[in-house]
Amino acid sequence: MDKPFFFHAIKVDEQKCIGCSHCMNACPTEAIRIWNGKAIIDDNKCIDCGECYRACPVKAIYVEENSFDTIFNYKYRIALFPSVFVGQFPDKIQPSQVYSELHQIGFTHLFEVERAVEILNRKIVEYQKKKGNPLPVISSFCPSVIRLIQVKFPSLADNILKLGTPSDIAAYYIKKKLIDTGIPENDIGIFYITPCAAKIAAIKSPVGEEKSIVDGAINLNSLYNIIYRRIKNSQTKTCIVPESSQLSDYEVLWSLTKGEAKRVSGRALAIDGIKNVMEFLEQVENEEIKDIDYLECRACKEGCAGGILNVQNRFITVETLNRRVQQNGNKNAYLCRISKYEEYLSSKMILKDVEPRSMMMLDSDMTEAMKKMVQAQKILNQLPGIDCGACGAPTCRALSEDIVKGDATLSHCVFVQKVMMNNGDIDMKTAFAIIDKIWGEQKAIKGTIKKTE
Repeated sequence: MDKPFFFHAIKVDEQKCIGCSHCMNACPTEAIRIWNGKAIIDDNKCIDCGECYRACPVKAIYVEENSFDTIFNYKYRIALFPSVFVGQFPDKIQPSQVYSELHQIGFTHLFEVERAVEILNRKIVEYQKKKGNPLPVISSFCPSVIRLIQVKFPSLADNILKLGTPSDIAAYYIKKKLIDTGIPENDIGIFYITPCAAKIAAIKSPVGEEKSIVDGAINLNSLYNIIYRRIKNSQTKTCIVPESSQLSDYEVLWSLTKGEAKRVSGRALAIDGIKNVMEFLEQVENEEIKDIDYLECRACKEGCAGGILNVQNRFITVETLNRRVQQNGNKNAYLCRISKYEEYLSSKMILKDVEPRSMMMLDSDMTEAMKKMVQAQKILNQLPGIDCGACGAPTCRALSEDIVKGDATLSHCVFVQKVMMNNGDIDMKTAFAIIDKIWGEQKAIKGTIKKTE
């Protein structure tokens, strides 16, 4: 395979993988193949959406993360967290208890990233007013969607909003604030508590900027378990850490579906679920859907409430956050201290152009790529078109592309194998060897068809 474009947080544990192909069939970008009875991920196609993580029945798909002890490399340790993190906890646990325990386990400063939404929201509306920006403007919030556009819808790359996310803006704010008090920059470590794998990948390999302002990501699931266990087992009442100010209603709900679309100008739509996003973007790319000013696209259903690293059911999380809004006595709360840094933050939130990185390109040379596309179509015409997956690729089209790239052969298709055997082109021993190479020898032995000499 070609040199990978991105860092990826989604990995496969070969010791656990049973080659069941659930992940292969779930992957929206056809990034997974089965080879030697194990799932392998094409780094150039993977967008870290986590659909394979959801589908794996044996937990062989995992998320590579920083060790929590990494935070202690810094004297000042800042925890950035989204509102959905607090939304994971039962109602009987107050947010202040969660904040207290975050301090107890090692963080020196806490900051809820949605506090940066007010500034971002204004900048988005200003961005929309500028002439020359292609429509629809596509939100830059979800890193999986950004990578999806890069690899599958490269013609829409210019439509991506060239403004950073609330977590990035919050990171710039808290770092600048501490530096202004005399703290050396190298003593400050900023860590984002993430509900998704894509954010981990985006921190390691950011799009639209040279280096992420965030130093690392903490798995929300792992941290939740630590905090919840400490609160549940505590013999004394948790030290209460008061919130500095409340989030406004729309800030609390910003990361959920429609949270962003409700606050922008013109006709705005919110699409959630990676397959729904793909279907919609394809229609936008083909100009079947027009006259839309803004698109809020989220890879997970219900937005960040549906992140793969969350603990709570996404619908319960949405309910919890809406209840938080109902209990919010300050409907227009705005953290004035961050507004004092608005000019500075405005200069930091501008992103560079997003580079298209089409996964459909079969060769780096355009002329050769076109030839291979024609060849792949001819091969596809020889395949049955039933997308059975027995070849170790998710679809017949995917197999045809693998063949022209030299990663597979026509004989990998079991239907073509039968024709070739009938024609005397290959014998049964060769056919079994091909099956073994794809699905692993042990799985072939355990199958209903017994190998014969």
